[in-house]
Amino acid sequence: MRALHWDGSALRLAELPVPVADAATAVVRVHIAGVCNTDLELIKGYMGFRGVLGHELVGTVTAGPAAWVGRRVVAEINFACGRCAICVAGQPRHCPTRRVMGILGADGAFAEYVAVPVGNLHGVPEHLPDDSAVFVEPLAAAFEMLAQVRVEPGLASVVLGDGKLGLLAAQVLAQAGARVLAVGKHDDKLAILRARGIETVRLESWDHARADLVVEATGTAAGFSMAVGATRPRGTLVLKSTIAASTPLNLAPLVIDEITVVGSRCGPFEPAIAALAEGRVDVRSLIAARHGLRDGVEAFQHAAQPGVLKVLLAND
Repeated sequence: MRALHWDGSALRLAELPVPVADAATAVVRVHIAGVCNTDLELIKGYMGFRGVLGHELVGTVTAGPAAWVGRRVVAEINFACGRCAICVAGQPRHCPTRRVMGILGADGAFAEYVAVPVGNLHGVPEHLPDDSAVFVEPLAAAFEMLAQVRVEPGLASVVLGDGKLGLLAAQVLAQAGARVLAVGKHDDKLAILRARGIETVRLESWDHARADLVVEATGTAAGFSMAVGATRPRGTLVLKSTIAASTPLNLAPLVIDEITVVGSRCGPFEPAIAALAEGRVDVRSLIAARHGLRDGVEAFQHAAQPGVLKVLLAND
């Protein structure tokens, strides 16, 4: 099969064996996979990953348990052991020996086929098109905030960053009743939120008024300091960026202002699927381009350009 492989120094289209199914593992033929900022950071050295990239997908099960064969699915990305104390306690996303699709120890979805534990599969409603279903994983990451932070009606919130995750996070918070201000650099991206009734401001025009809840989704090393400055005393700062770069941090403001910092990564698929199926979140406006898998290297170059939103890779 064709797959987009990263060897630590070069990204190339390679021919690899088709993965094999068993009683606990399904093989999914990938229809579409999405390039996210984490993928771009991986080829800068984040996590030291080697293998097939990609973790946002929609596809059809071609091999595995009969109950799943032929079904269109999306898949959770953390492959947990299911036996350790953390898994038994209901936190498999934090299993200490987990593998993570296309990120840590497991090949990903920028390929014709990908192997996925059966327990990670979720069926896709028939009426939900592939171009929307491929957003389930990043949208689930946005919904994770609601599982971590209490969002009451009218809660003053700021979302920093108008990239893919920032646009999804702003929509999820607004639907939960928060009063959201989205801060970004690109008027065309912010317009997506304004069309949903969400207040926006360009970064250079922002008054830096502090909020009870701040979501850092800039995808930059400098975003943390900006987010700390935007959080009110005893407020909550949710960190969403995963980046390869490191930067010196001044942690004193967190102590002085008694700010709660919440790391936030993967999230629940069920509310994300429901929101997409019911049309409550706009994801189609986030699609910047669609490339064939054969042009995967060029697709990465496109996705890495400043200001580009979601680039999709389609098996053709």
